[in-house]
Amino acid sequence: MPSYRDDKPRFDGYDAHVLGISVDSIPSHKAWEKTLGGLNYPLLSDFYPHGMVAEKYGVLRNEGYCERAIFIIDKQGIIRYSEVYDIGKKPPNYILFKELEKVQK
Repeated sequence: MPSYRDDKPRFDGYDAHVLGISVDSIPSHKAWEKTLGGLNYPLLSDFYPHGMVAEKYGVLRNEGYCERAIFIIDKQGIIRYSEVYDIGKKPPNYILFKELEKVQK
């Protein structure tokens, strides 16, 4: 997620807002953010009711945690891109920029 922080100006150029969301608590998010040296985008907690948002997006695992997933949602609230990744992997940002270009056309 530091790469999203580092590429924020480029995301801004697409008029895109980066949000992180997980089923972890707010104190957990704050501690994690501190270990990263801070972030320049919000982390949202889907802690209570546990995983409600993740469940609606189809990415809540039976074990109670989220899949690693990326969603690009346009200004009308339509999902234009979604992909689920292995929990240990993060897609390179160029893939997201390529998808953002498609949304803007």
